[in-house]
Amino acid sequence: MTAVRFGLFVPQGWILDLVDIEDPVEQFETMSRVAQAAERLGFDSAWLFDHFHTYHRPVLETTFECWTSMAALARDTSRIRLGQMVTCNGYRNPALLAKMASTVDVMSHGRLDFGIGAGWYEHEYLAYGYPYPPVPERLAMLREALQVITAMWTEPYASFEGVHYRVSGAINEPKGVQRPHPPIWVGGSGEKVTLKLAARYGDATNFGGHLDDMGWYRHKWDVIRAHCEAIGRDPASLVRSTDVETTLLGPGDDPTALTERYRRGQPLHEYRTHAVVGGPQEVIDTYGRLIDAGVDYIIVSDLPGLARLEVLERLAAEVLPAFR
Repeated sequence: MTAVRFGLFVPQGWILDLVDIEDPVEQFETMSRVAQAAERLGFDSAWLFDHFHTYHRPVLETTFECWTSMAALARDTSRIRLGQMVTCNGYRNPALLAKMASTVDVMSHGRLDFGIGAGWYEHEYLAYGYPYPPVPERLAMLREALQVITAMWTEPYASFEGVHYRVSGAINEPKGVQRPHPPIWVGGSGEKVTLKLAARYGDATNFGGHLDDMGWYRHKWDVIRAHCEAIGRDPASLVRSTDVETTLLGPGDDPTALTERYRRGQPLHEYRTHAVVGGPQEVIDTYGRLIDAGVDYIIVSDLPGLARLEVLERLAAEVLPAFR
């Protein structure tokens, strides 16, 4: 079977994946242990969400902040790459964000993958006092932010004058370890703006949620290919990634009960349109269809039981070898 790289969302609390642990210190140590286990088991990367409180409804449960957690994981691990899927552009000034990312890239000895998107979680914006502009404005802000961040990472004195952001001779030292800069992962599937930004500024794309329609993925790759060709870029230079909500069933597992926390009120049959729920062979087959549709990087998410590590060990032993 075609080789593909695998990443893993580690437990962070956003999807209520730490509610069975009471002590917040132990909750964080669980997140760290899972990242370390993923490193030991050969995953290419560990990922965090950039959110402040739980989804799909805000409740009084732990959600660890993304970038401070990144810094900790940078020191708790030694080989696995570390990414955010994705940093919400509206939550931080892009010049500051570029500085933070450069610092984490140094702390991790050059293992940062920098994920960024326009942002979408309106309730969270408003709860934390951020303005929530309409989609076209958020996308315009993302376009400018990518220019600011790239300048901060590549120019001795970064300057940029835009509608939403400006920097004037900003110094960002050190700029990070990776050259020309940490890989930029642009999240989102919008064809007119987001995928065009990925083609121009990104090293990777990320979108998904349509396991019932592999033609959807093929169409998106066609759009990306056209955007790349329009600017003279080789489309093969972009990583094509997707997140896959995965429930790996064991003998006797009840799929309805096991997925209840992750389905967010959806009936199981609807959940399965964007998530794989099944034994090892069904998971292998689903991942295989994604690869056939053009995916070359799969990030496993919403994995019930991940905090206890056993299911991660099973995934690494019973699923991943089919792709190596």
